[in-house]
Formats: sequence, structure tokens, C-alpha cells
Amino acid sequence: MSYKVGPADELPEGEALLVPASESGASEDIAVFHAEDGNFYALQDECTHEVASLSDGWIEGCEVECPMHSSSFDMRTGKVQCMPATEDARTYKVAVVDGNLELDI
Repeated sequence: MSYKVGPADELPEGEALLVPASESGASEDIAVFHAEDGNFYALQDECTHEVASLSDGWIEGCEVECPMHSSSFDMRTGKVQCMPATEDARTYKVAVVDGNLELDI
């Protein structure tokens, strides 16, 4: 199932967007990122260490740092890059289709 997030050009590079589960039909909130490499990535929004929103985190390159305890994750793979998190984040496919971001749920 795919979910149309909105126009890709409305998410600036280096920024993130929260897609609530209640809107997308996913089982969890999803963070969509426009990474500094120009690509779009999507991860589960909740940090795997503790309850904190990754969409509120800091983006550097293709990594996002959790705003609570500074765990970081590779947006491309979901892999933990820095503790205290030890569990990888789930990834979601995101694509630009006719100028719009679409999530594969």
C-alpha cells in the first residue's frame, strides 16, 4: 500500500516530516527525511532507545541524531551509528512519483 505524503519540493533539504500512523494507515508514525545528499529516506519515527521523535532530531549527511539522548541512525539503512541505542530503526521505502513523495507502507 502506498501513501501520498505531499509535494517533494515542500520538504527542504536537511529537514524532516512526521507522518502520523493515523493518517497513513501504518502501524507506527514514520519520519520522512530529505537528506543532505538530496535523497529522501523514511524511518520509524520513534527512537529505538527511548520514546523520542526522530523527526525532531538533527540531520547531518545521511544520519539523524535523536533529540533526547543523541543516538544516531543511518537514514539509508536504519542502522544504529551511535549509542545509547542498540537496535536498528525500521526503514520504509519512499519515492518521488510525479513530484510527490509516496511511502510504501
